[in-house]
Amino acid sequence: MELDRERVKLVNRAKRINGQMERVERSLTEEHDCANVLMLLAAVRGGIDGLMAEVLEDHIRLHLIGPKAKALTPELGEELIDLVRAYMK
Repeated sequence: MELDRERVKLVNRAKRINGQMERVERSLTEEHDCANVLMLLAAVRGGIDGLMAEVLEDHIRLHLIGPKAKALTPELGEELIDLVRAYMK
C-alpha cells in the first residue's frame, strides 16, 4: 500500500510539472516578458530536480539497499555511482 501512495505522489508531481510547462508554452506563444518566462522555467527545473531526486532516492532504497535488494555488490555500487552521475549532469 505504501508503494502505491508514493507512486501517486510522484505522478501528481509530474502532473504539476506538466502544468508548469503548459504555462511556459502559453507565455512563449503570447510573447510574455522574458523575465517571466525565465522564472517559470526555473520553477519547472526545480520541480524536475525534486522529482528526479525523489525517484533516485526511491530507486536506491527499493532496489539497492532495501530489504528485497541484493547485497550491495561492487556492480550495484557502480550502478549507484552511475545513477548519481547521470542525475548530477
